[in-house]
Amino acid sequence: MAFRRITLTAVLAASLASLAALALGPESAARSSQPGPASFLVSGRGWGHGVGLSQWGAYGYARQGWTFDQILAHYYQGTTLGPAALSRVRVLLVPGQARVTVSSDTPFRVRDALSQTYELTAGPHQFGPGFRLRVNGRQQPQQLTGPLTFLPGTAPLKLERPYRGQFVASASNGRVRIVNNIGLEAYLFGVVPGEMPFYWVPEALKAQAVAARTYALAVRKSGSDFDLYPDVRSQVYSGITGERASTTAAVQETAGQVVLYRGRIATTYFFSTSGGRTATVNDVWPGSGPIPYLVSVDDPYDSLSPHHAWGPFSVQSRRLGRALQVRGRLLDVRLAVGPSGRVRTVTGVGTGGQKTVSGADVRRALGLRSTWFRISLLALTAPSSTPATFNTPLTLTGVARGLAAVTLEFRPLRGAWRRSGSARAAQDGTVSISIRPRETGDYRLISRSARSEPVRVAVAPYVRFYALPDSTTLRGYARPVLPNAAVTIQRLEGATWVNVASTTVDASGDFQAQVALTPGDYRARVSPGRGFVPGVTPVLKVGPA
Repeated sequence: MAFRRITLTAVLAASLASLAALALGPESAARSSQPGPASFLVSGRGWGHGVGLSQWGAYGYARQGWTFDQILAHYYQGTTLGPAALSRVRVLLVPGQARVTVSSDTPFRVRDALSQTYELTAGPHQFGPGFRLRVNGRQQPQQLTGPLTFLPGTAPLKLERPYRGQFVASASNGRVRIVNNIGLEAYLFGVVPGEMPFYWVPEALKAQAVAARTYALAVRKSGSDFDLYPDVRSQVYSGITGERASTTAAVQETAGQVVLYRGRIATTYFFSTSGGRTATVNDVWPGSGPIPYLVSVDDPYDSLSPHHAWGPFSVQSRRLGRALQVRGRLLDVRLAVGPSGRVRTVTGVGTGGQKTVSGADVRRALGLRSTWFRISLLALTAPSSTPATFNTPLTLTGVARGLAAVTLEFRPLRGAWRRSGSARAAQDGTVSISIRPRETGDYRLISRSARSEPVRVAVAPYVRFYALPDSTTLRGYARPVLPNAAVTIQRLEGATWVNVASTTVDASGDFQAQVALTPGDYRARVSPGRGFVPGVTPVLKVGPA
């Protein structure tokens, strides 16, 4: 029987499911794709919530010759300076302990709830909620009626560290709490150096002193036995230990002055670094509503701050996914940004759906310095399950959103990472890089400190038939040259490829097999091993003469 030779053609995978592993020719660059594992890079600006006075910005303005009142008027728009309404504050030093120790370097006194005053010797005096102390030189502790007010002598009172003013001790639920009753100005002596470096220029320190004085009055608690906390819940207060001559002078030179808006105490928020612009209050805290004097203003001189701009640094997708409460693998993030550049919300897109959380929640979860941040995305798209063909053009695609330039790296199955190409991201963040794979291995994108998760590209040899010499012989070749690689000649029977002959590749890369060709579809399958996956020829259709 005579047969006619016809053109070799590629059979579409959709026509027969069993051909899904067919190695195509140059058209293999057009592949189906799946989103690759994403890597995320975080960068940002500023440190703190961004509302009110930027401390580094105030320092910068002071260095430019601005006075403290000009600085305050800039950050708290439409405000004026006026006198403080209160002269004393109460600071909670010990919220509740089983026993406390009050001491002084010189003799001091204690007054009980009945206004009876007792003498105490210099040194430590420990007591619990029963208020039993050695007073008036007696050896046996005496029962006193609380609450107690400890009055300093010629040396300050101490609770591990010294404090100005008086201590008020009360008992609740079997525990003792201590409140420091102190003059407002003396309180500020221990606050200002904890909030701003004491060696900064005087006008910046004065601006901080007025802001701290005002803030203390604005946020003090009502209906309680204390007004303020000694930490960031109010302001950092370290007592006499933290005092510095320069900050004490700033407090004294602005004594009694506070920031007023329409005659009322302003809430003078302050923070470290704006990143170049402060935030409007409801841009950061949407539930606060608008406050006319807490609006976004330019802050050009906070560039002196080491926190003016920070990052980038990589964040693992799992960690970011947890911060965003996303189910499944995190694929993408979307930011909703307010007018001042701060992030209002972050939406995470995962394989199990999407979730939106506030920018403040993300800041806390990741330990970021501010909500003025951006999240860059770096991901390489995983190739389809069809293997790449040796030395045949293949386009790898990915995403580099927020990253201008990327480098493609390749790592063979046994070897180290090496550069394989580069590209610049398009305006929409997409990246395309053409490669000619010559061996199976992993690829990844890198940009700055970010590295995408690697994706595996399996490579099959390039296998082709030569022209048919006769009706009983099939000849072909495989590249690269892989001597002794196994070759199987297969014929399509229904939906299954059936082996009809076998041979091997010779030293020149050729192979030859004897086959009794009958009408039908044939292919050669080369299985070289050595890191390559099996490769096949395009389908040879043999028809009757």
